[in-house]
Amino acid sequence: MQKSYPKLVTSTALCLWLVVSQSSAARADIRIGSLSALTGPAADLVKQVFAAEQAAIDEINSAGGILGQQATLISADTACNAQVGVDAANKLVNVEQVAAIVGGTCSGETIPAASNVAGPAGVLMVSPVSTSPEITKLDDKGVLFRVVPSDNFQGIYMARMLLSKGITKVALTYVNNDYGVGLAEAFRTAYLAGGGTIAGDSVHEDKKESYRAELATLAGGGAQTLVLFAIGDSSGLTIMRQSLESGLFEKFAVADGMKVSALLDGIGAENLEGRIIGSVPTAAVGPQSDRFKELYGHTDKFTFGYTFTAQGYDAAMITALAIEKAGSTDRRAILNAVRDVANAPGEVVGPGDWAKAVQLIKAGKDINYSGAAGDHEFDENGDIEGVFAEWTVKSGEVVVSPAVALGR
Repeated sequence: MQKSYPKLVTSTALCLWLVVSQSSAARADIRIGSLSALTGPAADLVKQVFAAEQAAIDEINSAGGILGQQATLISADTACNAQVGVDAANKLVNVEQVAAIVGGTCSGETIPAASNVAGPAGVLMVSPVSTSPEITKLDDKGVLFRVVPSDNFQGIYMARMLLSKGITKVALTYVNNDYGVGLAEAFRTAYLAGGGTIAGDSVHEDKKESYRAELATLAGGGAQTLVLFAIGDSSGLTIMRQSLESGLFEKFAVADGMKVSALLDGIGAENLEGRIIGSVPTAAVGPQSDRFKELYGHTDKFTFGYTFTAQGYDAAMITALAIEKAGSTDRRAILNAVRDVANAPGEVVGPGDWAKAVQLIKAGKDINYSGAAGDHEFDENGDIEGVFAEWTVKSGEVVVSPAVALGR
């Protein structure tokens, strides 16, 4: 038996050498992480966003890759959960050794992932979805950027939208997480300041079987419209269904989290027509959004026009451009390059312009990425200005109005 040990050691050493060699070869590509809630209450939306991120990476690879190497997008599922999100971020940063991260998605995962993992490690995060106002003041060591506006702006837009329609009395319920609380606070402040009345105001927990008692209390204030800040395939769906079944509310004002196919499938589009209005961060109209539509308007990779898909594409593009500008996968250099590629001044590049952008960077010229979702001029907190649209349901389909810009 003892004579077999040297062979075992030699064989084991050889296997380890092969594993290390193969791993090193695999990691010759540029590794970018995607911190995404592919399961959980936001999965319906996030799967579309991730597909748009992957489409951007595929486009980059077809145009020569990043730093002349092929890029790989490595997903880590967060389940829209804080602890799972931290674990997923740890995997991307410390095991997969990604150069940068696209994500997170749900604000409740993004905040702890940035403050506890990416921030201390100096790893860039560019979120296409996280809208919580808490992100603006987060101690993230400057690593977190987002290509979607804060809910501070969406709350203001929502309040103005309702007041402009003569809806001056509402009831309000919101899910008890970073998304719901932040959005409700912004809406409440703007709506009351504009002369509106909130006749009932309550926070609710996600994933309950029944909200009938809470709805009865909210309806007791006499409001005809329920403002509902939640996710459309979780508590939002249940609350809307039980409101309609009980007759307690038949008019709803909602935000981006409810603009998902699960809501239409679960309630029935015919039951929503004339009963729902919503707000959603959207793409600014212009030549770059037109180019994005030209490239992906008929794609089978993701559903064009789905909420945050344009932002997913842009987040991946900005991340890749920062790596190209940095000239290496050095994490600090990548972080320092983000505003160089996203903010003015510089020659404008956009969807479909990867090869052009690389040539400009190699020539030492400044670039300014103007994306599928608009310009992304990051401020000192990594925030951008807000562009929003109203949406509703007509003839069985979601209809989105022209975009409206709100400043910081």
